[in-house]
Amino acid sequence: MSDKITLVVLAAGMGSRFGGLKQMEPLGPNGETLLDYSVYDAYNAGFRKVVFVIRDFFADDFKSQIGSKIEQFMEVEYVFQNVNIEVEGANIVEREKPWGTNHAVLVCKDVVKEPFAVINSDDYYGKDGFTKAANFLKNDVAPDKYCLIGYILKNTLSDSGTVNRGVCKTDENSNLVSIEEVLKIARNESGTVIRQDKGSELDENSVVSMNFWGFDPSYFDRLEAGFHEFVRQNQDNPKAEYYIPVLIDEMIANKEIELNVISSHDSWYGVTYKEDADKVKTAFKELHEKGAYPAVLEV
Repeated sequence: MSDKITLVVLAAGMGSRFGGLKQMEPLGPNGETLLDYSVYDAYNAGFRKVVFVIRDFFADDFKSQIGSKIEQFMEVEYVFQNVNIEVEGANIVEREKPWGTNHAVLVCKDVVKEPFAVINSDDYYGKDGFTKAANFLKNDVAPDKYCLIGYILKNTLSDSGTVNRGVCKTDENSNLVSIEEVLKIARNESGTVIRQDKGSELDENSVVSMNFWGFDPSYFDRLEAGFHEFVRQNQDNPKAEYYIPVLIDEMIANKEIELNVISSHDSWYGVTYKEDADKVKTAFKELHEKGAYPAVLEV
């Protein structure tokens, strides 16, 4: 068992479809960001340290607008996810985008030595997910046992366009068997959830990954070896990205780990598109009015 648990926040993305840095967009009634809510919920669930994975060119703005507030009540670390890196045995072509979510986790290796959760900075996950993640990390995590906080597909859709989701397949013990990355999901005119790339129907009650993971720090060693091999294999591909589910699927197939899928029935909110912002602002206003959050987010 471990009382010290850390939250790793992937905040280096550029929000190409949204048109800006979503992680700093004011959406709450007092200008709160999605990240403000996540850190507030994480703190109340028992997290006392947060590591922000950011890019160097917006570091000053991020620290002044977001980090400075959080530093008042949590231990805070900042690490950079660089675009152009060096890997032994690879002559990497010039890139414009980072190497994906697994690389973002890997750059935290030197500052995270305890069980940790990983989330996106531009998603709202709800209180339930953080409570369940904290409980797992404090009581159940092990070098061969990780977790994923899963969300119900119908609670993760956008009214403004299609979304991509990792649809989870689990066994009778709620352990992950595989994740299928399904592209261009939306409701059609009759209200049915479909994958537009194939025109087939999806079960709206499917459990999907929103990139909310729970890991033992042993993951870093396995990740580092896998990432370096991935880079060597993709050194000539300027768009290749190493995603967390790629390595997780491999580790499950090799019986290196079990990964427990813990479902949350909270609604997910995000701003995949600029048009999503008004809906999210309304949702947060209602959450405050119902008492789910205080008038001002203070711990």
